[in-house]
Amino acid sequence: MKPDIFKLIRTMELYTDEAIIRFTKSFNRNIGLSPILVLSQLKKYGPQKQTVLANALGYTPGAITNISTKLVKEEYAERLYNDEDRRHVLLKITPKGEELLVEARKTGDDLHGELFNALNDEELNQLLFLYEKMVKNIGTEAK
Repeated sequence: MKPDIFKLIRTMELYTDEAIIRFTKSFNRNIGLSPILVLSQLKKYGPQKQTVLANALGYTPGAITNISTKLVKEEYAERLYNDEDRRHVLLKITPKGEELLVEARKTGDDLHGELFNALNDEELNQLLFLYEKMVKNIGTEAK
């Protein structure tokens, strides 16, 4: 018997919302998960255009502009301009942003046991595999 679609969606939503709430409460900085994901992307792949970031993380161009503006304002990232073409702008993580990312990862590591203690490593890897498969199937990219 196929599980109820609404129950599936609602259960995933409840878990995701709770995980985000717990991370936000544990991370004593005035910054949300989306900017942390942007910083992580910049750290992993280097300076990028906002359109590339938006596509990679599944954000709208407007959302990535708002996130980038906040990151630059707080000095967690900086904009790099091409002198020959001012339209070509890259966002780059700063040392302050790298420090913030280290703190966020520590908070995430501390929460890991609390959020995922019901699953063993094999089950966690399977869960990640299944979520990535579902995300790919609906046409969004998670990196």
